Amino acid sequence: MRPWPWLALGALLLSGCALGLPPKTEPLQVSPQWQAPLPHQGQISSLRGWWQAQGDPLLLDLLDAAQDASASVAQAGARLQSARASQAAARAALLPRVDGSLSTSRGQTQPNMPVATSTSIGAQASWELDLVGANRVVKDAADAQVQAGQAQWHDARVAVAAEVANTYFGLRACRRQADIAARDAASRQESARLTDLLLGAGLVRSGDLALAQASAADSRRRLTQQNADCDLSVKALVALTALDEPTLRQRLSASPAPASELPGFTVATVPAQTIRQRPDIFTAERDVLVASAAVGSAQAQRWPRLTLSGSIGALRYSSAGADTDMSTWSFGPLALSLPLFDAGQRAANVDAAQANYAQSVVAYRAKVRAAVREVEDALVALQSAQARRADATLALRGYAQALDSSAQRYQQGMASLVELEEARRYALAAESALDALQLERQRAWVSLYRAAGGGWEPEGAQAASAPGPGATP
Repeated sequence: MRPWPWLALGALLLSGCALGLPPKTEPLQVSPQWQAPLPHQGQISSLRGWWQAQGDPLLLDLLDAAQDASASVAQAGARLQSARASQAAARAALLPRVDGSLSTSRGQTQPNMPVATSTSIGAQASWELDLVGANRVVKDAADAQVQAGQAQWHDARVAVAAEVANTYFGLRACRRQADIAARDAASRQESARLTDLLLGAGLVRSGDLALAQASAADSRRRLTQQNADCDLSVKALVALTALDEPTLRQRLSASPAPASELPGFTVATVPAQTIRQRPDIFTAERDVLVASAAVGSAQAQRWPRLTLSGSIGALRYSSAGADTDMSTWSFGPLALSLPLFDAGQRAANVDAAQANYAQSVVAYRAKVRAAVREVEDALVALQSAQARRADATLALRGYAQALDSSAQRYQQGMASLVELEEARRYALAAESALDALQLERQRAWVSLYRAAGGGWEPEGAQAASAPGPGATP
């Protein structure tokens, strides 16, 4: 009996089979509205142009340099290239494979026989018929891994940008605080000098001089620590950007300080619209799809596999002036592989894949909850900084007026220099508090930028360009 009819019947039956895959996507379960106040001063609808809108060329240059120097960005780009290679291999598995061969030889194969030359050329083809969709599942998983790789690459770039911005804003604030600390130290030193003169005149006690000198020494200590903190921030920028430190210091000194107010950006009223544009959430969704495909791949190993092979070749044999052409071809075998007994190995692989799928779903849900919290934490921090700013500004204005009043009274001989210096220190403390609040607000905007996904657009993931330097997220 010929086996062809039975193989054809088996192929027909298998072609009607389908893999029972778990869901490839998981619903995005978030609250219909934010439980934190939205920023109300945003003027920019897209996060992509947020850095450019700040009008700080030095910050943009630092961001570009950090993108080029970042090991995490380079590693994410390499993983993306690897995923694309795996995608090409998975797509190739859906098509037949053809190999060619070419050989030639010359020699005397038997004694007392003329020298002969033989030349052959041939082609061999093989194709696994994807009857149950196993190879298509692998291809879909490879596509999802490429999309996830693109999202992870952008996420690495956003993380680097946020770190550079926080360090840069911190350095600018540190230098402003150092200036305030220097003026405070000078004021306390002057108070100590005046107290020493008053002690010589018998107008104060020796304990007052000791207290004034201790206060001056403590202010000098804080100034030294503040300058050291600024140096550490510079070195952190050097490590992030790989720029030469003297050149960076020169550019920092030559570049004007950024504006006190950062331009804002709008956040969607519906949390799902913001959460979906986060690269890590998109990656977690792709992980669910890949895990679902892994279940299908494990299930496919329990089904029969059908492969088709064939070859064609041409042989030319030349001996003693006579040429002989011999061509060969074959169609088959059409091979059907039937899994019969494996002691439960394939079933165990399916169970493991299903467990991994359940783990991916749990991880996805946890990432969604964490993303909502990060956005709302940034919104709360931003709102808190904005609410405290009015009081801090009012306090600074009041202390400044008190300082002016003390200065006028001192000029009229109605107040001592000690009172004037004390009023000056109150004003400097209020200025320092307002400056710290400004830094807090800047970092809250950066945190919100990071939590909102950094301007990445999931619908553009499929058409995203290859990783390249010099692009600010």
